[in-house]
Amino acid sequence: MTKKAAYGLWNSPLSPEVLAQGIRLQDMSWSGDGERLVWLEGRSGKGVVVCGTLDGQAPRDLTAALSVRARVGYGGGSLVAAGDQIWFASGGRLYQQGLGASSARPVTPAFGQGASPTVSADGRWLLYVHSDAGVDCLAIADAGGRQWPSKLAEGNDFYMQPAWHPDDKLVAWIAWDHPNMPWDGTLLHLGTLRQADGHAPVLDKDALIAGGPEVSVFQPEFSPDGRYLSYVSDESGWWGLYLYDLESNLRRELWVEEAELAVPAWAQGMRTYAWAADSATLYVCRNCDGRSELYEVNVSTGVRSPLGPMSGYAAVSQPTVSSKGQVAMLAAGTRFGQRVVVWDPRSDGVTVMARSTGETVSPEAIVTAEAIEWDTTDGDRAKGLLYLPPSDGMGENRPPLIVYVHGGPTGQSLARYSANIQFFSTRGYAVLDVNYRGSAGYGRAYRDRLREQWGIYDADDAVYGARYLAKQGLVDGERMVVMGGSAGGYNVLQCLVRYPGAFAAGVCMFGVTNLFTLAADTHKFEQHYLDSMVGPLPETSDRYRERSPIFSADRISDPIAVFQGEEDVVVPKAQAETIVAALQRSGVPHIYHLYPGEGHGWRQAETISQFYSQVQAFLKEYVLFK
Repeated sequence: MTKKAAYGLWNSPLSPEVLAQGIRLQDMSWSGDGERLVWLEGRSGKGVVVCGTLDGQAPRDLTAALSVRARVGYGGGSLVAAGDQIWFASGGRLYQQGLGASSARPVTPAFGQGASPTVSADGRWLLYVHSDAGVDCLAIADAGGRQWPSKLAEGNDFYMQPAWHPDDKLVAWIAWDHPNMPWDGTLLHLGTLRQADGHAPVLDKDALIAGGPEVSVFQPEFSPDGRYLSYVSDESGWWGLYLYDLESNLRRELWVEEAELAVPAWAQGMRTYAWAADSATLYVCRNCDGRSELYEVNVSTGVRSPLGPMSGYAAVSQPTVSSKGQVAMLAAGTRFGQRVVVWDPRSDGVTVMARSTGETVSPEAIVTAEAIEWDTTDGDRAKGLLYLPPSDGMGENRPPLIVYVHGGPTGQSLARYSANIQFFSTRGYAVLDVNYRGSAGYGRAYRDRLREQWGIYDADDAVYGARYLAKQGLVDGERMVVMGGSAGGYNVLQCLVRYPGAFAAGVCMFGVTNLFTLAADTHKFEQHYLDSMVGPLPETSDRYRERSPIFSADRISDPIAVFQGEEDVVVPKAQAETIVAALQRSGVPHIYHLYPGEGHGWRQAETISQFYSQVQAFLKEYVLFK
């Protein structure tokens, strides 16, 4: 057997330039006739709405002049289609454009930010979330932009997921207040509208249907026949699906088990299920053991089964159904990246409408994930996904390990293709993608384990996971790296502070360094996130100091690479620059790269290419050849 190059130095088909060419597929919506599907593509720093059909014609760009992106909180909810029109967000305003037209016209004024547009059944009114100067509301506008918008609901700190009843007399939405995050506790509102003589409808009645301070409710939807209001709630400890009968005012549990039917609502416009056009079936994303798969659910009986034609996909999201019954969704496999796909129940066939990558890498070269668990602190078990490169031809050598830590911290890594992970695994690195205590996807109790323990349990789980793999002889314990962005970047710093020498190096992207300034400077969405993750101020100020890496930077001795976006408003660049100054004073080997024009994550192709090249060079110097 031919001996391969050393682990970490294998020839990989995924160069930095190849990763930079990928696009971000984000959301989709059907035209009223069910003949056309529109979706949003993120191309470098620009968002473009694309229109495609199922008849084999090439898709075409609709928004050449405007970059489409909603900016309420973390974004999302950027577009919707209805009839032969689309509405989308750009520069804070909402625009209307015909599917066959070349230009768009604004329908909301040029102040604040608009997101999650949804159109009434008669096509006259646009319901949306609006945010301006720190004040959010649910607003309503003339869909053609002929009247000044008005507030429909106000008084809560946050709004999301507005929905219209088919008769246009009812609306539903989710709202919540500080200090909660949407996965902590939200309220489901059912509003009755009153027509206002040529003006936009106004709210006549407002009823609370579900939710509370410790119950998270997600995605209200009206059935197409108008009988039900459906939603997802975690009142059982798991996000399950419920139906509220609008005639009897009775609620029915449709599907609750030890699996998640919703996700943390980090952004506007998120969906995990969709109604069939005949109201007899729901298509639901079921998240279990690191995979998200699409199921069919019979509304009358509750009987459900996985959708067979989608069995090759490991991560499905954003389902939406056309008037003709086709189901469109974002879907990724274990060996290929995210796609826009359409399943047609009439033919039982799946059509790929768009791909996020060129899919030029041989499937055999891709390293797939294995779900694992390990013992961690306080008698708990942590969870993660292990990508282990093949050992053929490597003798007794063991691969270096990258412990990758997702952001949030309330997030989850799924066992789907990740270009970021494959960049390293196809070079011969083992990768442990950690779903530490506090991650979503494993029920509310696991998600709540990180409350007041951020910076402790997540760092423990990363270190204990690395040690577990080294003890099992699966990786080289002398060449282990911890890597992450945002909350994952904070984890990197906490690992290096609390467990010096556990890792050979760290890679920190836009990571939190000072919890005090984060609490003071971050955007509205996360203004009180630390109240639950660390504790309220000023009562727990000692805890903030103890867990802020900047105050313990003298304990960092391992080499570290720091990367930051210059325009980041979530974790401002001052967070990175203070830790870099401390590293300089201590003489710790480090590199620092500040990317102009970038925010909380990389969007520009040039940045993506530079980032991976710089990380690769850093790891060669401080890990592979140390």
